[in-house]
Amino acid sequence: MTEGVFGRNTGHEQVVFCHDQASGLKAIIGIYSTALGPALGGTRFYPYESEDAALADVLALSKGMAYKNALAGLDLGGGKAVIIGDPATQKSESLLRAYGRFVQSLGGRYITACDVGTYVRDMDVVARESRFVTGRSPEDGGAGDSSVLTAFGVYQGMRASAEHVWGVPELTGRRVGVAGVGKVGHILVGHLVEAGAHVVVSDVSPAALDRVRAAYPGVEVVSDVDTLIRSEVDVFAPCALGGVLNDDTVAALRARIVCGAANNQLAHPGVDKMLDDRGILFAPDYLVNAGGVIQVDDERHGFDFARAKRKTTAIFDTTKAVYALAKSEGVPPATAADRLAERRMADVGRLRGILL
Repeated sequence: MTEGVFGRNTGHEQVVFCHDQASGLKAIIGIYSTALGPALGGTRFYPYESEDAALADVLALSKGMAYKNALAGLDLGGGKAVIIGDPATQKSESLLRAYGRFVQSLGGRYITACDVGTYVRDMDVVARESRFVTGRSPEDGGAGDSSVLTAFGVYQGMRASAEHVWGVPELTGRRVGVAGVGKVGHILVGHLVEAGAHVVVSDVSPAALDRVRAAYPGVEVVSDVDTLIRSEVDVFAPCALGGVLNDDTVAALRARIVCGAANNQLAHPGVDKMLDDRGILFAPDYLVNAGGVIQVDDERHGFDFARAKRKTTAIFDTTKAVYALAKSEGVPPATAADRLAERRMADVGRLRGILL
């Protein structure tokens, strides 16, 4: 067990600080749980303002991965890693390979993949030093970009949410606001446009917005995420960094549904209750964005895209099951999702006590 940044027990099994002075590597690997299997989660490369901020992020993200993997029905625990720095200026072969050595040193307790700031080509480099890497290129024996099925899973969760609110699993004619049109958000926009939704987007990157405009000329662009939150949209889809749902944004939100790809969308415990009290349906992020981890898990067994997509389609049914449990137990959907994940970790995880 580890002591967290606030001096309290976080419940994590292991937290590893990684430093290689020559390459400039400063990284933290968090393993929350291996009850269901090795801890799988991506590597985030981000210029955190402090080591404490990086640690807080990796602790939250690794716990979220444990719940995500459990709810997705995978035999995987939860872990995550962060590399502290600007990937645009500090990423190098030596840094990535040094990081791979640290991943390898954990002996398979942690399996890494792509996340914010890391890409398929980066995982190919990390894999030169570690066997415990997924999200590699097809040429290197991997599944490629996991954003494809991440976006597809969010779309399935959004369809299930639409059925819960409006009675039909359709988004035709609905206004959907997508905050962040990077790797996942861009693909999600494509699904929504194809479904006949009117899509409104925001992003801090002009290049990302230009790419969306070029691919989907009918998409509406607003200046920033705050404007998007206050817009008349039926669905709000946070697809950038976490923490976007807080006291102020929930009070201003006009959507009936929140369903997006970003991790850790709730700024603090209790925000899910605020959403519920306002009659806004919240699709737990780790429930609907599990398509990517389903894809990279399939890579471990010899990747088959059709098989992985079929598993990702099940997010639709799992989302409906979470809403049904939330209604029957009188709790917000985030609480219901937590309970389902915790039950599986306890029920299936205990089987490891039966020695073979």
